[in-house]
Amino acid sequence: MDLSVVVPCFNEEHRLPGALQVAERFLEPSGRSFELILVDDGSTDRTCTLIRQAQEAMPYVRGVRLLPNRGKGRAVAEGVRSSRGNLVLVSDVDFSAPIEELAKLEDAIGRGADVAIGSRAKRGAREVDQPLHRRVMGKTFNLLVQTLLLPGIWDTQCGFKLMRGEVARELAAGLRIEGFAYDVELLYLASLSGYRISEIPVRWINSDTTRVSPLRDSSRMLRDLMKVRFYR
Repeated sequence: MDLSVVVPCFNEEHRLPGALQVAERFLEPSGRSFELILVDDGSTDRTCTLIRQAQEAMPYVRGVRLLPNRGKGRAVAEGVRSSRGNLVLVSDVDFSAPIEELAKLEDAIGRGADVAIGSRAKRGAREVDQPLHRRVMGKTFNLLVQTLLLPGIWDTQCGFKLMRGEVARELAAGLRIEGFAYDVELLYLASLSGYRISEIPVRWINSDTTRVSPLRDSSRMLRDLMKVRFYR
């Protein structure tokens, strides 16, 4: 199989239909073999029902269900571990980085990268409608990440990452962080393993329905960052 697209979902009954439209509009006509893995992370709305209906209507859709809710990091890890593609793309359900940006990441893989990550901070990136407080929060977090773990990587948190399949499944098996800071652990594990990481500027359209809480999740991400730094 050419490509696995892993999408974590938590209470996404309103945004999930858009992700399915992306598959219909972009992936189906591509001529490549692919699978769309939708991971229901203990949703309490109609997300599970929508995934089940999508599986019945679209042969390339596979559902993974976690109960109870575990967090985005665990949802991504389980989705990637169940993947079968030669390449594995992890994307947020709203495709804030449009699926068309995939070509840029594939080009980086073709040039020798093992992990290609979308970036909102590299020169050439376009970030649309990102509120000031979220930009400040992201830049502050990145300074800590660069200081403690990953010097030279400017945006670990962009939800658009492409990996060689065998590399993705190896890294997912080692993930312990279950919250939003899983990206840092994944990239740190890749760095420790000697895998080549390429950071690619992409277009990013901010979603008003983000799940990240500036107060609650910032403190948790900082705690998780310390776990990666000192426990690894």
